[in-house]
Amino acid sequence: MNPVSYSELLRLTWPEIAVTLAGILALAFDLTLLRRSTLAARLRAGIAIACAGCIAAIFLIGHSAASASLPGGMFILTPLTHVVQTALLFLAIFTLLLSFSVRFTGHIGEYLALLLFATVAMMFLVATQNLLLIFVALEFLSLSLYILTGFDKHSRQSAEAALKYFLFGGMSAGFLLFGMSLLYGLSGSIELPQIAAALSGPAPGPGYDPLLWVAIVMVAIGFGFKIAAAPFHLWAPDAYQGAPTVSAGFLASSSKVASFFIFAQVVALALAPAAGSGAFRAYAPGWVPTLILIAALSMVVGNLAALAQTSLRRLLAYSAIGHAGYMLLGIIAHSPRGLSALLYYVITYALAVVGAFGILGALESEGIDRIADLAGLSRRAPGLALCLLIFLLSLAGIPPLSGFFAKFYVFSAALESEPHLGLLWLILLAVVMSAVSLCYYLRVLKAAYVAPAPAGLPKLRIAPATRLTLWVLAALVVLLGCAPSLLLNALGLR
Repeated sequence: MNPVSYSELLRLTWPEIAVTLAGILALAFDLTLLRRSTLAARLRAGIAIACAGCIAAIFLIGHSAASASLPGGMFILTPLTHVVQTALLFLAIFTLLLSFSVRFTGHIGEYLALLLFATVAMMFLVATQNLLLIFVALEFLSLSLYILTGFDKHSRQSAEAALKYFLFGGMSAGFLLFGMSLLYGLSGSIELPQIAAALSGPAPGPGYDPLLWVAIVMVAIGFGFKIAAAPFHLWAPDAYQGAPTVSAGFLASSSKVASFFIFAQVVALALAPAAGSGAFRAYAPGWVPTLILIAALSMVVGNLAALAQTSLRRLLAYSAIGHAGYMLLGIIAHSPRGLSALLYYVITYALAVVGAFGILGALESEGIDRIADLAGLSRRAPGLALCLLIFLLSLAGIPPLSGFFAKFYVFSAALESEPHLGLLWLILLAVVMSAVSLCYYLRVLKAAYVAPAPAGLPKLRIAPATRLTLWVLAALVVLLGCAPSLLLNALGLR
């Protein structure tokens, strides 16, 4: 047994400690010194403390060792891990800045603490290669998200969404834990590389043990729920619609980054010997054809269902299901290029979707929820309408925005993963579904830019912090599209 030095453990986890302390301080200050202050003052103080903790964590990551590890794969730091953790912290900062308009609760300290604790769970999640810690971090993250989803105590929709999310989440946790226990039973290890070494050993081998295929299916179901892929997506539309707007944006962005990264790590590191192939006329059983089926179903179900939506939130929910199908192509590619393309996709998608929910939060006080309610937005709030245009066109994959290059890199990585263009049929399906998605995104923009505004409506007033945050998010979406190398170089994709 390798002893772990506590000083070394503290040194490696200082960023997580900084965010945790910020959450505790935000909660403590709100419950003591700021208890009798106005809601606006409590928000300003709490958000300042929370953002300071995230900024300190980013600084600590930038000055930490490039690579480090603890025994048993419990905590692994690599340059790629640093990039993902930094992205999660920036997304947390953007979510916090968009929280200045929070009016659904008076429990400011608890709300901010939960956001930060969920961020800490994601930071640990992307920095481990140990099945036990993966499960613990995932469930800690899930518990925080369940509470954030139902945080609006005055809304029946919020309570219903949280209950559905919790019930589906508990079921998926059971599937995931069952799959992980089977992997441990087959390999005798909970460390991802050691599992792969055991599965690639002598006969009977992965091709002959039916328990391995059961484990693959169970793990795919568990993670399929976390990433809202079809047919495990039924919680997503209700959760996106019922959750407080800022919570929904956090759920749709940060959790996707962490969940996709660790899903890719599990299948690429632990299940590499059982990859198989889903190529046309070259089928071989494994996790690749399983994910191909989930990806194809997600693209079709998500995009076709989004066409029928009248609610902006439900439209974004079904759009997220379709995007989960595209992102799975990066995992299916099963290569370093595929992982880098996946991370570029999920990070740029998170920026666009947190911006889209930020706009919905800014419009919430006007009672705007349906697509038709956006009529005349370009005249009532031109800056807000322009940000919406950038976010939605990026999600649709229109150049030169980051969403176009994200799809291009993921599609090309999947196409190169099989000889003789074996996955060409799947790429063609993704392209067709991307064209379908353009229809419902343009329907939203038509309402904002073409439909006449009802007479007598005043100009919209947006909080300065919200307006500035949305402009920064829109600028990042444009910048990472015009200069994708800024992120691609850090992800190792040239």
